[in-house]
Parts: sequence; C-alpha cells; structure tokens
Amino acid sequence: MARRSNSSAIPRSFRRTRAFIVANLLLWGVIGGWYVFQPEPRQREVSRLVTNLFDARKQISAFDVGWDLWQLYYGEDFVRASSPGDHTYFYGGAPQSTTGAAGPVRVLTNSGYVVGYSDALGNPLWAAYHLRDLAWKEPAPRPEEFHPDKRTVARIDPADYTRSGYDRGHMAPNYGIATRFGREAQEETFLMSNISPQKHALNAGLWKTLEQRIATNYPGRFGEIWVLAGPVFAAQPERLKHRVAVPTAFFMIILDESEGRLRAEAFLMPQDAAGTELAAYLTSIDEIERRTGLDFLSALPDATQAALESRRAERAW
Repeated sequence: MARRSNSSAIPRSFRRTRAFIVANLLLWGVIGGWYVFQPEPRQREVSRLVTNLFDARKQISAFDVGWDLWQLYYGEDFVRASSPGDHTYFYGGAPQSTTGAAGPVRVLTNSGYVVGYSDALGNPLWAAYHLRDLAWKEPAPRPEEFHPDKRTVARIDPADYTRSGYDRGHMAPNYGIATRFGREAQEETFLMSNISPQKHALNAGLWKTLEQRIATNYPGRFGEIWVLAGPVFAAQPERLKHRVAVPTAFFMIILDESEGRLRAEAFLMPQDAAGTELAAYLTSIDEIERRTGLDFLSALPDATQAALESRRAERAW
C-alpha cells in the first residue's frame, strides 16, 4: 500500500504560517545585509522605520519597510524638487483657483490645518495639513457638536445637513489633527468651514480608511507628509436647503519629501465609491486639476510640476 506523503498530513493553515515566517525571515535577512553597507544617514532612516514597525498604533508591516526602502533609494517615483517658503501647511504652495467659478476663495488658518473656503458653494474647496512622525497625543473623546464658522459670510449651520441624506464630512480629519496638535485643534476640525456633504458609505468607508492610513501609517513610514483634500463639483451642483453645494466626488493628494526629492499619490473618490481597495481610486494630479479648476504645486518649477502631476501612482502607498 502506498505511503501517505508527510506534507499532505500537515494542516494547510500551518503550511501557510510557516511560509509567511520563512518569507519574513528572508526579507529581514536581505534588509540586514543591505543595512551593513549603507552610509550613516540611511542607517538612521532604517532604524527609524524598524522602530516604528514595533509600534502597533502605526500599523506598519515588514513588507511596508522593505517596499519603502526600495522606493526611497532605488525607485523612480521621486522627482528632484525644492519648494520655497513656509512648509507649515503646504509643500509646493497653496492651491490656486484657475476658473473663478466658485467665487472668491477665503483662506482660513487654524491650529492644525488651513482651508480655502467658498462662500458661494458653502464648502471648503480644499483643506491642507502637515503631519509629522511625532510623539503621539492620545485624542480626547470626539466632540459632539459642529459649529458655524463666524469668519465666513455663508455661516453654514450644522442644521443645514439635518435629514439631508448626507454626513458632515471632514476635509481635514478629526483624528489625524487631534493626535498631532491636541484638543483645541481637534475642535477646530468641527467648524463647518471644514465640512462637505458626504454620503455615509463613503464617509465611514474608503474615505475613513484613507484618513486613518494617513494619520497612523504614513508618518511612521515616511517621517512627514503634506496632504490636500477637497470636494469635486458638477457645473450645476445639487444644493442642501438651497445653500450647501453637494459634491460628486472628493480628492486626496499626499506629498512625501525626502532629501530634496518629492513624490505624490492622488485619489479621486466618487460619492458612491465602493469596495475596500484604495488602489482602485488612484488618479493623477492633472486629472484632479481638470475636475476642480484648481492649480496645485504652483510654487514648484514647471518641469517638476509636469513630472509629478502627470504620474499616477502604480500602487497605494
């Protein structure tokens, strides 16, 4: 009688676990061998990444570390860039309106973020914020109330959204701002100048997934990032109570700078975005500019803008 193969007697789940462990050991062996021969600045960068790997709040995997090191030193996503001016909220300058269709843009500066606000649409056209990999601040409980922003003419009220079928969607996120800038900054994200009508499935689904990844994972991997987020409108948008324009989609642009080099990742999510894969909504900055009438990264040289804005990231970071 034929003897039964020993491998077939091993449970499949155990074989998968063993393969995963072996793959991780091989990966760390390659990284370790590479590390020994690197200059001191690279060794410091690797040490920071590995330290963050063991901070569960940052949700970094060993494969993230391997992929990031490859992209950082050998990938082709980065473009030589030097942005003049203050980098507190922006890298490459504030977005500029090219069409004027949304009327005057009111720039409102807060503790942890800035918005470019349109009174004509009752919406922020964009929100900008900058997150570093700093000591973590445990956020206070989520504020219960939204508030009109007295700096605006529109003075949109939280009640304008009541029973509308839309959530009050943050453009600058509650959690990401709270964990870096504290309670006062967190409360400022609940000003209505930071809010846009968002379907609940998007607000609690892919948009939230991306916000959490930006808040927890990206700074731990990249050191610091700059983010631009905002709505996309049709030519004649639907209105809530004849005041608040309803977007058809939302964009998110993430900028990662390293030693005078810059790369970008851009997403465009329609209100009915479905599924769990962020990569399905990757786009180019050029496409977002076409859809919004905004000009991004205008402080960078034209050649740098062209290289960054025409490129669609191959995978979600």
